[in-house]
Amino acid sequence: MTTTMHKIALILFVLALLHTFATRLFEGLAHRHPRHAGLFHLLGEVEVVFGFWAFVLMLALAFVDGSAAAIDYAESRHYTEPLFVFVVMVVAASRPVLEAARALVRLLARLLPLRTEVAQTWLGLALVPLVGSLITEPAAMTIAALMLAPSVFRPGMPEWLKYGALGVLFVNVSIGGTLTSYAAPPVLMVAGAWGWDSIHMLTHFGWRAAIAVLANASVVTYLLRPHLRPFDISIEGEAPVRMPILVTLTHLGVLTAIVLLAHHPVLFTGIFLLFLGITQAYPRYQDPLILKEGLLVGFFLAGLVVLGGMQQWWLQPIVAKLEPTALFFGALGLTAITDNAALTYLGSLIAGLSERAQYMLVAGAVAGGGLTVIANAPNPAGVALLRRGFNDESIGAVGLLLGALAPTCAAAVLFLL
Repeated sequence: MTTTMHKIALILFVLALLHTFATRLFEGLAHRHPRHAGLFHLLGEVEVVFGFWAFVLMLALAFVDGSAAAIDYAESRHYTEPLFVFVVMVVAASRPVLEAARALVRLLARLLPLRTEVAQTWLGLALVPLVGSLITEPAAMTIAALMLAPSVFRPGMPEWLKYGALGVLFVNVSIGGTLTSYAAPPVLMVAGAWGWDSIHMLTHFGWRAAIAVLANASVVTYLLRPHLRPFDISIEGEAPVRMPILVTLTHLGVLTAIVLLAHHPVLFTGIFLLFLGITQAYPRYQDPLILKEGLLVGFFLAGLVVLGGMQQWWLQPIVAKLEPTALFFGALGLTAITDNAALTYLGSLIAGLSERAQYMLVAGAVAGGGLTVIANAPNPAGVALLRRGFNDESIGAVGLLLGALAPTCAAAVLFLL
């Protein structure tokens, strides 16, 4: 039954979507009206958008149905994913983890018959997203973004190439997590309900995703190659501190434990608090933790959870009525305007969905995961970490959409074979 509040929630959801496309407009207003620059800068932050409109929704719900109903609704939502993304972002971006990842990439780069920076860029766009099937997509996004930022996402790189690389990164992370049944949020939402294990994912999705990831990374790396800088340029002139192996193993152990406990927020939050204590105990082996960026991303995703929770009344009937092939393209398109995990979750509630329809729903959802900031849970993390390398320190929604179109088509072709 559709209520007045459902209609209000849909209007606010549409306004939030339009807001994501208008963040650059707010940045322009901040420069033209310095007196209110703080407010416009806040509204120009992509990570703030859905949290802001979720707050408006809660006020509207309190006004229409009462404060008790608003509180009950907010407390009925599940915030494990936003909390997990925040925690795994901070840990994955810690200096010992990043140095271990860079060391592995440098070692593999020496084995490739390419210039070092070209090989490292290709590995950052291909290998790291595929490793996301083991360490989860948010961790892969964080590591790849921080590795690629000094070489690819920097001032001086042609803007169209940066958007092309960003589109490839987002699409590759979205499909690269499908080699297992636990790493990609849209897969996780249906794996238990439909009995999909990692063998099923590898044989039905994984090999197709791997081919698309390698192809996407190869094309964009070829285009980037004349403009690439060595990865370590950002730390030139610094006196490196030798990282003790025990510190590195401790951080990797914390990251592993958090990944394994991804569905148990009380436990992985406790481990994260212990991790914060460790970083304070050994500050000489740490860079500043990305707590602000992580919190903003968590705020964004929590806002999406609150706003998206009241969209089931119109989304689920659309999904239920589509034939398998139409369902693929419908899921691909709907993913661009709603989180792909929310979309597949709604699909898991539909009784009698055929195996082919199940495949098409998930394939479309993961293929479209790079089209917008909200399409896949790790995307806000990538935006938060990479936006400073773009003009006006802002990533345009249209630029991201255009940059992701080609790699999305490549993924779609592979999944439809």
